Order: sequence, then structure tokens, then C-alpha cells
Amino acid sequence: MHRSGLIFVCLLFVLSCSRADAEGAIGVAIDDFSYTDTSAEPTNQTAAHERRLAAFMAALRRDIGADSRYRLVPSARDGAAFKVIGGIQKTSTLVQWAKVAVIEIGAKKLVMDKLYSFRGDNDESWQRAEIFVSREVMAALATPAPVALAVFDFELEDTTAASAGASAASDASYLAEVTGGVREVLGQSGRYRLVDVGGEAGKAGALRDCGGCEVSIAQKLGADQSLIGVVRRVSRTEYTLGFQLRDARTGTVLARGDSGLRMGADYSWKRGAVRLISDRLIESQ
Repeated sequence: MHRSGLIFVCLLFVLSCSRADAEGAIGVAIDDFSYTDTSAEPTNQTAAHERRLAAFMAALRRDIGADSRYRLVPSARDGAAFKVIGGIQKTSTLVQWAKVAVIEIGAKKLVMDKLYSFRGDNDESWQRAEIFVSREVMAALATPAPVALAVFDFELEDTTAASAGASAASDASYLAEVTGGVREVLGQSGRYRLVDVGGEAGKAGALRDCGGCEVSIAQKLGADQSLIGVVRRVSRTEYTLGFQLRDARTGTVLARGDSGLRMGADYSWKRGAVRLISDRLIESQ
């Protein structure tokens, strides 16, 4: 191939890769920050503050836009997945405060909401503040917001011939421990934000047999996902465990797990459930 033709092909390849990267980047909209001066200083510094705020916003957009993971867009209509908003307030000669929030637009969630203070009111102090804020914003954008998860009470499926009768109270106690243990390990993972299910689940009866009705309940509660679980008693000293995770908007099954093995007696239900959730849901992701 002629050298000029080779250069042309290489150029087309670079341009196509750049375009693909841009299309895959996350859209971020950055609104102009507000500015308030409550320092009661006698000198009118409006012009200086407007200039510094404009430079601050230009640098913030430049820094975030320079990261290939993100692309700056005007609004959600233009494909923004996140919006950055904020304001700066001067409270005294040497102290200013910056309030910055990052909103995940689709989920209507606050990914970041922080208040910073910085000293000084000159070009250098504003530049230092912008460098710090841009790093904080990019760290928030790179950290996915916790998933709102509705964890419903684990249910008992007793396949033994024995009636619940006298053991009903102890079964309820062990099931409560299972649910509490699972909620605790999911909450501590940092990946999920637990939604209070209250008494909503009880209105639907056994969730394991309702054909996915827990999805609509979870959605009504404002959850992104729902989780149901069941303890299957094989004998008075053996049981198996299972769970199912669904998308609360579509009902799609996102994950499921089953112990598959017969385990010990009822007092070990909690340990088995926590281990199953940890292995199949938390660590596998």
C-alpha cells in the first residue's frame, strides 16, 4: 500500500476509535455554581468574584472533560447520566464555603452531597479549591451509588411430615435471624442501601409462590431491586436455602442461588444464609 494510503487508513482508525470512546463515555452536565457574599466587607468585589467563579467553572469542566470516562453535555435531554450542581459562599474575609452535589439523573439519587471550606479569596485559593473539588466530583462519578434493595422476610418451606405446631415459635425466631443476618451483610457490603419493607410483604402471602409479585411491592417502596429467600426443611435436622434477586422495574431475575446441599439443624439457618448470600451475590459481583 502506498504510504499516503496507509496514513489515511490509520487516521480513519484513530478517528473511529475516538468516536467509539466518546459514545461510550458517561454524559455529565455541570450547571454554573451560584455565588453569595455574606462577608459584609466594605469593598465591592462583585467583578472579581464573577471572574474567579467563571474561571472556576471553566477549569472544573476542563478537568472532568479531560477524563476519557466522561463527556460533557448540556442536560439530561442530551444524554447526561449525572448532573453536578453547587454554590460558593463567602462568609468572612478569609473563609469561603463550597457546597457540591452530584445527582444520578435516571435514578434521581444523590451520589455526592458535600460541604467544603477553603481559606482565602484570591486567584490561587480559588484554583486550589477547584483542583480539590474536581477530584472529589470525579471520585463520586467513579463510585456507583448503592442499589436500593428491598430484602423481604425469608420464608419457610417445610417438606417434612411433622406439623408446625409447637415448633412454630422457634421457626419464626430462626427465620427472623436469617433475615436479619442477610440484611446486615448486604448493608455492610456498601453495594446496597436497604429499603424498609414494613408490612407490605405480608399483604401478598407467600412471596415464593406469588409469581414475582414482590417486584411490584419493591417498586412501590422505591427500591431498585428485590430479594426473596426461602429455607426448605428436608427433615428436622436438615435444610436447604435459596434466594432470588430481581430488577424492580422489569422483573428480570438478576441473580439466584441455592445451597444445593443439605445442611445442619435450624440453629444454623442464619450462618448458612449469610454464607450463601456472601458467596453467590456479594463476592461474585
